[in-house]
Amino acid sequence: MEYTRSSDANIITEQYMDSILIEERLIDSVVADTSIEFLGEKFASPIMTPAFSHLGNYNGREHTGLEEYSIAAKECNILNFCGMMENDQFKKIADTGAKTVRIVKPYADNGKVKDQMQYAESVGAFGIGMDIDHIFGHEGLDVVVGEKMAEQTMDMLRSYVELTKLPFVVKGVLSVLDAVKCAEIGAKAIIISHHHGRLPYAVPPMMILPEIKDALKDTDVKIIVDCGIATGADVFKALALGADAAAVGRSMLPSLEKNGSEGVTEFIRYTANELRYIMSFTGFSKVDEINDSVLHYL
Repeated sequence: MEYTRSSDANIITEQYMDSILIEERLIDSVVADTSIEFLGEKFASPIMTPAFSHLGNYNGREHTGLEEYSIAAKECNILNFCGMMENDQFKKIADTGAKTVRIVKPYADNGKVKDQMQYAESVGAFGIGMDIDHIFGHEGLDVVVGEKMAEQTMDMLRSYVELTKLPFVVKGVLSVLDAVKCAEIGAKAIIISHHHGRLPYAVPPMMILPEIKDALKDTDVKIIVDCGIATGADVFKALALGADAAAVGRSMLPSLEKNGSEGVTEFIRYTANELRYIMSFTGFSKVDEINDSVLHYL
């Protein structure tokens, strides 16, 4: 029997995001600057790529989709993410020169988890992390492309943090409880996400974001939001609600499929320009000044 209800969370997320409105503050405003500092590095904007996996070669082009959007991330000077793959595939991404965080699946083979994380560090990754929302499947533990997953305890996650000198990122956080646990084990960043609706009726990331932000206010943990981020307005709303950055995902796929790295570069720059436009319209000259005082709800 095919499971068909995962789209509910995506619909709810989209509706919630669209219920958030933005007021204008034009007098004394200036052209905004979208640049940020994130985990010790400077980037052109708080827009980040998603941790995609399993993207092949579109339209017979030389590079895989994973390599193509990584090339675009370097061109746009934004932080890049990638997901499930073998080490040789990650090496190709590292060779693009993009500052990349490798998100590893929670494999039942713990040795493979550590090997992939250590390999990423050895070839110049910007950071490493784990995708915790792929632990469970409909029949128990998840199986992804033939690979069985495993439960992850705080002690296990802490061991990955201690394995590396790189920033550690936990993807798939959707509660205050998990966010606090991530801070306790030493994670440097979390990605608030329901992974395109893996949990039916999952709370929208932007709805839970302010609670997580408040819970982490006395820590140095950075917050990234994804799921449904498609425009500069979406990025602005995430920042206003407390995120440090936002990751576009499926919204960039049409540009990637059609025009490869050039298409993604154009998409990222268009989205960043819309973010700058809205910042200027709301009186925020810098990203770290943005707050929720300009937001209203239907």
